[in-house]
Amino acid sequence: MNQILFRNFQLLEPASGELVGGHELLVEDDRVRELSATVIKSRDAAVIDCGGRTLMPGLIDCHVHVIHSEVNIRFMEAMPLTLLTARAATRLRAMLDRGFTTVRDTGGCDWGIKTAVEQGHLVGPRLFIAGQSIGPTGGHSDGRRRTDAVEGCTCCSGLAFKSAIADGTDAVRKAAREQMRQGADHVKIMMSGGVASPYDPLDSLQFSDGEVGAVVEEARAFGRYVCAHAYSAEAITRAVRLGVRSIEHGNLIDDAAAALMAQKGAYLVANLVAYQAMHERAAALGMSPESLEKNAIVLAAGLKSLEICARHGVPVAYGSDLLGELHWDQSREFMLRQEVMRPVDIIRSATTIAARLLRLEGQVGTLAPGAFADLILVDGDPLRDLSLLGGQGRHLAIIMRAGRFHKQSLH
Repeated sequence: MNQILFRNFQLLEPASGELVGGHELLVEDDRVRELSATVIKSRDAAVIDCGGRTLMPGLIDCHVHVIHSEVNIRFMEAMPLTLLTARAATRLRAMLDRGFTTVRDTGGCDWGIKTAVEQGHLVGPRLFIAGQSIGPTGGHSDGRRRTDAVEGCTCCSGLAFKSAIADGTDAVRKAAREQMRQGADHVKIMMSGGVASPYDPLDSLQFSDGEVGAVVEEARAFGRYVCAHAYSAEAITRAVRLGVRSIEHGNLIDDAAAALMAQKGAYLVANLVAYQAMHERAAALGMSPESLEKNAIVLAAGLKSLEICARHGVPVAYGSDLLGELHWDQSREFMLRQEVMRPVDIIRSATTIAARLLRLEGQVGTLAPGAFADLILVDGDPLRDLSLLGGQGRHLAIIMRAGRFHKQSLH
């Protein structure tokens, strides 16, 4: 039994949304054992004096791509899985360095990388995976050249490894079952065109009612849920009407689609930083002019989508969706959302709302007793200055995941 006692901190429990002093927190092994407004007595605990800093739950990013280490996804065609995994290790460690103790991969990361993190072979956040994202021929999951008649080999091509192509209800059903057989925590499908894919218009509709219904049916039967890449209001409406639980991106949402999401209890996972970073740097990293044109459309609509969702009470979780070397901007999402959201609500998007989406209420995104001991100690008050959650973690004195210090810079 290993115990660590934290004292002299300002508590930020996102559900309450304010800093509270005078508490102590006891960690035992990988869990929070006790959180008290009175002195906690523990003879065997190592004591950490937090020096009045802010103690809060570790952050949760609900839309990452651990293996997408190229901005131009076609470059992954020439990447062996060994290099893909090595680059994933760099990305995973950097996420934890920034205070993200849990992440949800929305296509590409497999059970091998997840298990490597769980067993300590790779350093990174707790991972929830989709396996391969699934889309139709010519859709957002189809990265082939027009001269490619067949799909590549998943054993030797990073491009083929990251996603699956399926057409028709039987094939889509089988693809979903295969991802869950391979350990998927959720199933990712494509419902509209995308920025990074070369040939599909943003407003294209991908997967029919029957295909979407088959995936949702299989996910529910397996105790999982479906998340869907969707930009347009029409694609969002189709997905949510058929039982998709979370919409990824959603930049072109309208009031009617948002009202339906609220009615169905669906989540939006927004990622404004992806489009801003691509606007600024993706051309130099190999993104095509066609993709950059599509990026400009969704970039212009990002903040408006958050306003529409707020108007209808749609829960919005934190996401980054950064490809390649853009991943260093992960924490910048906090700052971009400030134009239309309160700091406390942005923090909740990366803690309490994200925990609900992951079906881990009381386990992550909180410091309540019984939760995983995932926490960060911030040099200041993030409710007043969200930039303290940026800077590649330089404002974080402590980062703890499951009761183990990833970073401890107090003396």
